[in-house]
Amino acid sequence: MAKQKPRISFEYFPPKTAEGKSKLLEETTPALQALNPEFFSVTYGAGGTTRDSTRGVVSSIRAAGIDVAPHLSFGGDDENAVGELLDTYVERGINRLVALRGDMPSGMGASTQLVYANELVEFVRKRTGDHFQIEVAAYPEIHPESESYDSDIHFLKQKLDAGANSAITQYFYNVESYFYFLDQCAAAGIDKPIYAGIMPITNFANLARFSRNCGAEIPRWICQRVEGYGKDTDSVRKFGIEVVTQLCQTLLESGAPGIHFYTMNQVEPTRTIHANLGL
Repeated sequence: MAKQKPRISFEYFPPKTAEGKSKLLEETTPALQALNPEFFSVTYGAGGTTRDSTRGVVSSIRAAGIDVAPHLSFGGDDENAVGELLDTYVERGINRLVALRGDMPSGMGASTQLVYANELVEFVRKRTGDHFQIEVAAYPEIHPESESYDSDIHFLKQKLDAGANSAITQYFYNVESYFYFLDQCAAAGIDKPIYAGIMPITNFANLARFSRNCGAEIPRWICQRVEGYGKDTDSVRKFGIEVVTQLCQTLLESGAPGIHFYTMNQVEPTRTIHANLGL
């Protein structure tokens, strides 16, 4: 039987400025669309803080005839606001969604009830039936707020059982953590695809800070190597491309169903890594 082609997708965040938005839509998207991804996804700020800009970017990408998946969480919104947003997406021909619990912006925590991703998936299914292909989040190195490894897998199963089609992982650099996670998910009765989320290495200081907050581990040998390059940004860039290419190659050769690239709204180094993989 012929090996199935891996699914490749790219993620954006909504730009804060008009210039950023026009660069994303007029330069970055055509360059990455040339790589023939399955879809683009667009993130949703804590508590729905980027709701309007997410919807704007998503609508523009879809209007160009490209498949796009808006991220969605309840945040501080009620059912009516989320329902209206879903209706807008249906009207605009959008049929993918990334359903998340989402985070509260600071200062809103105590006053607002978090709606968990499995409840959001149930809500979407009740309102729109099978219209959307729904992705949810998975955490091979386990969500930083999780009680235990097993409880995290239990919550992922709840989201998939509620009607999600597949999951996309938090980014990781330890390939073993992903395949061990897949084994544990299978043992728990999860049989839907879990796509590997991959973050190319661009700004290492930012990546290290972000990784501390979200529970993604950067292996010590990568940190040591980057430290050794000091201010030689060109060497850091080349090393980052080499490491992430190798990671993706191992994932695909070992049976990962596909890769979701966190592009940070940039064409490079995602395009180079994609070319190195011969996709």
